[in-house]
Amino acid sequence: MCLTGVDYFSTLGYQPSIAFEATGALAPIATLVLVAVTLFGALPIYSHVAGESFRGQGSIAMLERLLHGWKGKFLVLVLLGFAATDFVITKTLSAADAAVHLIENPAWSAAPDWLQGHQGQMVLTMSLLVALGAMFLRGFREVIGLAVFLVALFLTLNLIVVVSGLWHLATHDELFRAWYERVAAGDWHLEHRPIGGTGWLPVIAVSFILFPKLALGLSGFETGVAVMPLVKGDDDDDPHKPLGRIRNARKLLLTAAAIMSFFLLASALCTAMLVPPADLEPGGKAFERSLAYLAHAQGPHELNPLFGEAFGTLYDVSTVLILWFAGASAMSGLLNLVPQYLPSYGMAPEWARAIRPLVILFTVINLFVTWVFDASVSKQGGAYATGVMALLFAACVASVIDVYRKRDGAWARRTPWGYVLIAAVFLYTFVAIVIEKPDGMKIAGCFIAAIVVSSMTSRVMRSTELRFSGFTFANDQSRFLWDSMKHIEFPILVPHRPGRRPLDSKEEDIRRVHRLDADVPIVYIEASVGDPSEFLHFPQMEVLESHGRFVIRVTRSHSIAHVIAAVSLELSKVGKPPEIHFGWSDENPLAANLRFVLFGEGNVPWMVRELIRKAEPDDARRPRIVIG
Repeated sequence: MCLTGVDYFSTLGYQPSIAFEATGALAPIATLVLVAVTLFGALPIYSHVAGESFRGQGSIAMLERLLHGWKGKFLVLVLLGFAATDFVITKTLSAADAAVHLIENPAWSAAPDWLQGHQGQMVLTMSLLVALGAMFLRGFREVIGLAVFLVALFLTLNLIVVVSGLWHLATHDELFRAWYERVAAGDWHLEHRPIGGTGWLPVIAVSFILFPKLALGLSGFETGVAVMPLVKGDDDDDPHKPLGRIRNARKLLLTAAAIMSFFLLASALCTAMLVPPADLEPGGKAFERSLAYLAHAQGPHELNPLFGEAFGTLYDVSTVLILWFAGASAMSGLLNLVPQYLPSYGMAPEWARAIRPLVILFTVINLFVTWVFDASVSKQGGAYATGVMALLFAACVASVIDVYRKRDGAWARRTPWGYVLIAAVFLYTFVAIVIEKPDGMKIAGCFIAAIVVSSMTSRVMRSTELRFSGFTFANDQSRFLWDSMKHIEFPILVPHRPGRRPLDSKEEDIRRVHRLDADVPIVYIEASVGDPSEFLHFPQMEVLESHGRFVIRVTRSHSIAHVIAAVSLELSKVGKPPEIHFGWSDENPLAANLRFVLFGEGNVPWMVRELIRKAEPDDARRPRIVIG
């Protein structure tokens, strides 16, 4: 829970201030809507995701499993773009807010001038990000114990702050009445009101309209699923469906959501009723740090005799540490996410599986994003919320599809209408965020474009890798015949598309055109393409013998050329390398290459030659290509 919490709970460092900036005096009511969405929307969805993604892959892996082919791969690339937005902005925003807590601490006034104000904000934010990257370059261990300590310290200090604030409100009911009268009279401290009027009906309507701006408070659920491999299950758990681990992971999600819901609502009440609105504006003492403002006893109310410079400094230190550690959580998420998908798709170079190059790449991206957003917490909030909501909506879509496919009957009965309603709420939230703060979609679009373009470029460049992982056999007889074929003295391999023409007719033409005598044995290869979007090949082979003629049937392949090259290279390991005889093709070369990359079928002779040339450095052991 604490590994989840360094991402989820750390948003308390800036969420109350952002909530007031976005919804003004309506922050407690809008936060109440957010809590309802958390407990009755995100929690049920991710409870389902936990049951279907118990190895920690999350909603992206669910969609990858449910949607096959290139459309599934493209959707994964788009979601990886949003996930990259989420994780990268988590790091940059957390580092920026940590810098705010340092600069606004009274003790920081002794620092040099170049570490003060906006310049100091930029320097500190970038320094924290570089330090984060350096830590991962050296290695990152014992994170669970450190996460438990930081979360326990941070939540304890926050609990003291908000309980003190709530007790003060309970014993000074005039503060609540003043807020109540201000809200009822329409004094909401909002620069732009979505609808006019006074009274509680407009208040509730505006709170529902504006709650998407508080979506940062939903950030921890994807991380909660990601830590599932660390959750203990029952001793008799089935590894293919560990019910004990799933049950305990759902308890983890419920516990984290309940804790965060309490703190979100309590902090919103304290911020709206105890902090003067002028101090929450840009340049104010409470801007982007309202709970720290209360911990330092900087407000007009005396909440707790403990509060002051010493307690406030301890609060700032704990906030800086957990925000910095939230960046570490996001970095580890990226380092787990990218190697899991892109290299296995052939959409990234092999070095993308290595930690150090990725750390350097992500650190450079972090510094660039910090510079673009001017190290501002409020400016990055929209981009962060965009990434969070995209992943939440993706989890809803995956859950709807999964449940629909498992049920029988008419479509109305199969449709999980509760999940559909939750998906509609998250879609509205996502659209509202994009309309309100399009910068988030712009930065997500940049990540998506970069991932898609670089991934497709890498796939094209790596299309001539053999990427063959060995054959599986349909039966024992096929394995025996395959081993026997390797000892044929002078094998001729001829690709044959089943269904086009009889083998007798094919063999007659091949022997005539290629001038092969009747005593020269020919082995026919019949390959069918499965999912051409997959990169690594695990094809299944069936070997048949009829009237002295061998036929190799290969299924579950991703490319015809790769199957033919793999068969010929395997046969060349024992005895004389075979010859592969093709007929001439009149297809357009450009169209043929495109069909090869996308559908695994075009430009077969030339691609077989290129695959063999790259896979076998010894010219004497290379199978020969003959086109007639």
